[in-house]
Amino acid sequence: MASLITPDQFSANQDAEALRKACQGWGTNEKAVISILGHRNAGQRKEIRAAYEQLYQEDLLKRLESELSGDFEKAVYRWILDPADRDAVLANVAIKKSTDYNVIIEISCIHSPEELLAVRRAYQLRYKHSVEEDLAAHTTGDIRKLLVALVTAYRYDGHEINAKLANSEADILQDAIKDKAFNLEEIIRILSTRSKTQLMATFNKYRDDQGISISKNLLEEGANDFQKALHTAIRCLNDPKKYFEKVLRNAIKRVGTDEDALTRVIVTRAERDLRDIKEVYYKKNSVPLEQAVAKDTSGDYKAFLLTLLGKED
Repeated sequence: MASLITPDQFSANQDAEALRKACQGWGTNEKAVISILGHRNAGQRKEIRAAYEQLYQEDLLKRLESELSGDFEKAVYRWILDPADRDAVLANVAIKKSTDYNVIIEISCIHSPEELLAVRRAYQLRYKHSVEEDLAAHTTGDIRKLLVALVTAYRYDGHEINAKLANSEADILQDAIKDKAFNLEEIIRILSTRSKTQLMATFNKYRDDQGISISKNLLEEGANDFQKALHTAIRCLNDPKKYFEKVLRNAIKRVGTDEDALTRVIVTRAERDLRDIKEVYYKKNSVPLEQAVAKDTSGDYKAFLLTLLGKED
């Protein structure tokens, strides 16, 4: 379930006027920006941007970029973007880093087929290249094969399971891992073509046969980047909420908070399943996520994240 709290009544024009007022005069009224945008869903934010441009002949996004700064500005910017466009931006930033495969894998493996297609279209519209073209240009070898296969996948999205197929493909995965043939093309084929429901059946069969989950088997000591990428893909396909809980835990517990990861998870999941992720986080850490975020952040950035987490003032 979503953590975002939205009002019963909403006026795009009134919000646009209030945001204009918040950006005028000496200094920006950041609290007003948070109280409005932190309580609006994607459709409402889109209407506000359209109303603002119609009223003032100015892009609200560009206005806020010039008024805000730091992690707060980055979080607000990503929040205001349409979800598919936001993921296109996140993917492009990750590709340019060349070693940040997790974001590409998240987008490819957690989205539905239609959502992934929308991200690919948004990427092409914004950057005038395809995401797979840019991925191929910035990666090599097995990593390139895996990431391009995942990002171009259009999986069956139903709930039917072929038990015989799950058994045979669990055997293929077992043999590959036993022989340390992690770059076997069959692994990439299975992970990039099968439906998520089918893959869960395969992973469950693997665990029943081996007495250990496939993701744990992949992260042996000295695991290389390709093994880590496979591990991330399997976690994203199998249990996104547990995956995101770990991303948040690592972002908060590291020396110096990983604001990029923290912002990404909260902004992208607030309208989807962030309330469920909060529950997983509490069970795992015995600390409410809001409390952990409040301890590790400050100022307007902290206030904005807490608003998206559903914490009332």
